[in-house]
Amino acid sequence: MSSYKDKKVISIGTVNELTGLSVRQIRYYEERELIFPERTKRGTRKYSFADIETLMKIADKREEGVQTYEIKRDMANDNKDHMIEQMLRGQLNAHFRLNK
Repeated sequence: MSSYKDKKVISIGTVNELTGLSVRQIRYYEERELIFPERTKRGTRKYSFADIETLMKIADKREEGVQTYEIKRDMANDNKDHMIEQMLRGQLNAHFRLNK
């Protein structure tokens, strides 16, 4: 079951209000493949609370002078580290019969 943070239900206008980022900035980060909103049948972008958190991290890094390609690289490394952690946890659970 997915968390409420992952449900894509927030419009770009609301994201703009919550983050203070312009609609153009939000779309730019999508173009740079830093966030991945869903699209409705009519093409409207929908974001999650997790997307908003990601956008705030991106904005903070941009204020520090970090380039978008560096942010994308760091996000990919973070995701890779998370996947490795999940795999190791699964192997430990299987080996020691945890979570039963």
